[in-house]
Amino acid sequence: MFSFFKKKPPVAPVTPPPPIPVSGGGSSLIGSALVTPIEIPVAPATPPERQKWVDKLKASLGKTASSISAVFGGSVIDEALYESLEDALLMSDAGVPATQYLLAELRRKVKDTGVTHPVALKNILTATLTSLLQPLEKALVIGEHQPTVIMVAGVNGAGKTTSIGKLTRHLCDSGESVLLAAADTFRAAAREQLTVWADRNLVEIVSQAGGDPAAVSFDAVNAGRARGKGVVLIDTAGRLPTQLHLMEELKKIKRVVQKADATAPHEVLLVIDGNTGQNAVAQVKAFDDTLGLTGLIVTKLDGTAKGGVLAAIARERPIPVYFIGVGEKLEELETFNAREFAQALLA
Repeated sequence: MFSFFKKKPPVAPVTPPPPIPVSGGGSSLIGSALVTPIEIPVAPATPPERQKWVDKLKASLGKTASSISAVFGGSVIDEALYESLEDALLMSDAGVPATQYLLAELRRKVKDTGVTHPVALKNILTATLTSLLQPLEKALVIGEHQPTVIMVAGVNGAGKTTSIGKLTRHLCDSGESVLLAAADTFRAAAREQLTVWADRNLVEIVSQAGGDPAAVSFDAVNAGRARGKGVVLIDTAGRLPTQLHLMEELKKIKRVVQKADATAPHEVLLVIDGNTGQNAVAQVKAFDDTLGLTGLIVTKLDGTAKGGVLAAIARERPIPVYFIGVGEKLEELETFNAREFAQALLA
């Protein structure tokens, strides 16, 4: 189950407790002065349902994890280890910038801490990768706008429409009323596919056979407002970033949506296939330059996917990853957690 966070009222400031007097004197003991910072905080216990998801993620990234973990099987930290780790990270689709950053941080921390065993180095890598991925960890906020308009883009085959269907189900399970917009009029059967998801989730859909994508989006935003919907999900046409005329169509959809609601779209999501490696990074850059992305959905992180591409995205274009998916089932799309992912990638 996803964790969707509505806008909450500000929390009232908490008055700190009075200082604890030191016996035998008039000075006071300041608790914060005694706190020793640690590299990795102890994580709270993982709920059983979430743990099942984490186990599935670890299994999905098992091949990559095995390749990287094999690097730390020796007894010393030397140049050969660093070279092997560089190769393993590059093979995981982490890309050159992220790989160079991680290796530089490892060398620095080894020098600062004086660790000598590869197992300790692996722990440092887990913490460093977690820190690198942390900016990608962000919750999708629903409820600040009525309706919240979400535009979803992606190339054909990335799992865009399926991800919209899964997102719709979990939004509905969270008590949201959803309206779908079938603005993917470019691909044959896309409207029919989205209609199937609308029927499965018992939600309404706005569509036109062969209609203009921007017009469908405009009608959907107005219909969502008139019908009191909480979320309008717009399925835009799948396209390659090299198809410039189709990328211009995406810009048009965004402009027309803004005519229906000056504050919309409130979220612009890109669905990327985790199997496409560095090509996924190129897609993120191209679509972000065109639309101004607010979040990502990474799909198909199952079996053959390497997972390191998220490190590349974090280093080169750190756009939040709202969800990651490891299969076709509804429960196989979940919220992204940096620590969980780093541990799964390096298990």
